[in-house]
Formats: sequence, C-alpha cells, structure tokens
Amino acid sequence: MSETRLFGDHFLRNLQPEELAVVQRVRELCRSTFGPKAAEVAKQDVFAWDNFRLLAREGIVGTAFPRRFGGTDARQQLRIRIIEELGRVCSTSASIITGTDLSTRAIVAGASEALQEQVVPGLCSGELQSAFALTEPDAGSDVRGLKTFFRRVDGGYRITGRKKFITRATTADWFVVVGRAEDNPSTFLAALVARDAKGFGISPEVGKLGWYGVPISSLELTDVFVPDSHRLGAEGEGFSLAQDALLRARIGHAAMALGRAIGAVEIAAAYACDRSTFGKALGEHQGVQWMLADMVTQVESSRALLAMVADKYDRGDADVATFASMAKLQATDLCMKVVTDCLQLTGGRGYLQDFPLERFFRDAKLNQIGEGASEVHKTVIGRDVVRRARAAERNPCLREGSLVDY
Repeated sequence: MSETRLFGDHFLRNLQPEELAVVQRVRELCRSTFGPKAAEVAKQDVFAWDNFRLLAREGIVGTAFPRRFGGTDARQQLRIRIIEELGRVCSTSASIITGTDLSTRAIVAGASEALQEQVVPGLCSGELQSAFALTEPDAGSDVRGLKTFFRRVDGGYRITGRKKFITRATTADWFVVVGRAEDNPSTFLAALVARDAKGFGISPEVGKLGWYGVPISSLELTDVFVPDSHRLGAEGEGFSLAQDALLRARIGHAAMALGRAIGAVEIAAAYACDRSTFGKALGEHQGVQWMLADMVTQVESSRALLAMVADKYDRGDADVATFASMAKLQATDLCMKVVTDCLQLTGGRGYLQDFPLERFFRDAKLNQIGEGASEVHKTVIGRDVVRRARAAERNPCLREGSLVDY
C-alpha cells in the first residue's frame, strides 16, 4: 500500500499478496463509490441495493463463504481489514458485510450438503439473501429466554413465535430461525425458513436513528412448517450455531466501529489544519493536539486488540469468545467517544447534515447495542475473570493463606 494515510498500514503486514489485493480493491471502491455516495445512501432507510450488488459483484460478499460455493473463505485477519475500510466511509456498506456473516454463518456451518448446494451459491453471489432471526421482544442477549418454540411433527417441525429487530427481513429469501423445543425447552434448534412459508409474516420496516440502508422489521411465525431437511445442525445445536454467528458478528462490529473512529479522526484532523482561530490554525493549539493524540493512541491500541482477536479466531483458540467481547466492548465504546469528540472539535459544522460527522455520530450508537450491549460484554468478561482467578497462579508478592487475613 503506497498511499500516505493518517493511520498506518502496520496491521497489513501479516496479509498475503492476494489478501492485500482485496484490501486495495476495497479502498478503491471507497474512494470512487462508497465514500462519495455515503451521504446519499444515508438519506433514506431503504436497503442499499446498489452497494450490496457492487460488493457482491466484486467478490467482497463472497469472502464469508467457502471456496467450493464460489467464495474465498477469507481469514478474519482479512475480514476485519475489509470492514474497517468500509466503516471508515460508509456504515451501510460495512454492515452489509458484517450482516452477511451473521445471517449466513449458521447455514454454512449447519445445513446439510444438499441444502447448502441449494442455497449457499446464491447467497455467495448475491442472487439470494438471508436474515438471522434470533432476537425477540423479551429476549436478546439472554438467548435462554427465547419464546419461539419448535413442535415436532411428522417430517419436521411446526414453529411458533415472534422475532424483533431483524435486519434484511424485507429483502431476505431465507431466514435462520432459532428457538427451543416445545417438549424440552433446554434444547435449542435452528432451521432455515423460506419467506413464502405459510404462516410466516414480515412487518413493515421500522424507522430507526441511524444505520440507514439496512432496514429492520419484526417477524411473526404461526405454526410454520419446516421439514427435517431444513434443520440446521442436530437437535440441541441451535445455541452453538447462534453463538458462532454472533462471535463473528461481534468481531465485525468492532472492526466497523474502529473504521468509523478512524474516519472521524481523519475528518477532524483535516478540519484542524484548515480552520484558524485566534490567529493560528486550530491544530496548532495544544488542547486540540492533545485531543487528537488521545484519540489516535486509543484507536491504535484498539486496532491491536482486534488484530489479536482475529488471529485467535483463525487459529481456533478456545478463549476467542471472551476476547471478542473485549474487542467489541472496547472498540464500540471508544468509537462513540471519538466520534463525539471529533464532532465537538469541528463545532457547528460537525452538527450539520451536510457534514459527515453528523452521520457518523448517529451510526456509532448502534455498535454499542447490536450483538450484545456493552454492559452484557462487561458481564461476560467479568465472569470469565472471576472464574479464571480461582485457578490462576497466585501472585508471588502474596504470602500463603487467605487474603482476608492480611
């Protein structure tokens, strides 16, 4: 990568030449199309078909799929770089890529060979779309609170339940529906449901604060029949399939948030060079320099954590889920802070709809909420720390016995 950028390319050094070529192509698309058109895409919350089709045509959507179905089965080390580049200019484009992971992972991992052959090539090429139907009115991060039930019948299941906040619901051809067995609620199941299945309803799109271009809707399932051939994984594997999809999506959310933070700092730093106050450039004031120093340092630190998480995922490390929670928590909270500070630095211009930071500001909030709110990830991380502390090596500074005896 030859171009000079405010944030360096040090995290590209572990990529192979063919992976670097993908990053370069995404950068070109961001310069030519996604960046210049981002404001227009964000004016209405309708599905960004042009962005989706371009990402599919260029093979970027296909990075989530196995080679045997036309994809490239890209490593997470490459995926986070792609999402970061897109997030730097256009949340819609970045969320199309993270949403592809979320909505298709259970199909790739759990569908029968025959069902994969029927569906996955079309998902990879962009001819088909799928949606991930997990969240409900009373259950989100608490998956064990799901009230969508699978009732066993001859040849398959009857599914009844409600789903909420479902991205791509109005454009999806297939839906990955996760629920529990009616006769044994501790057993989780997942199945692939066609949008035209009898008893399956999709609500009108629901307006939201930001993230335009990827609308959401609710679903209603009333005694929807799904054949055995459309179950994903074995009975009882619905929870693990959902967790794997969420794990990859959380890594994607972190990358998208960092991309947006990078873009915000670039915009604020450029403004600081152009704007003059009290007889000198805004960027020559020490207070502004300190703001920029804090933001750049924190973003680079968060990028390093995410790079480690991607490496852990690619290696299959057992503790990757906890570290993904750390990366998602740290990156998304940081993004909200950085975008807010950048908007503050640019003053009234930052608040204008004509200026990109207004859009960045609205989009940043959902990263803190989607795929597990920051508070949920704090609980996940904290529980893991306490669990490991009980078995961890004792600090050599401590004497024998209980610490309450000090």
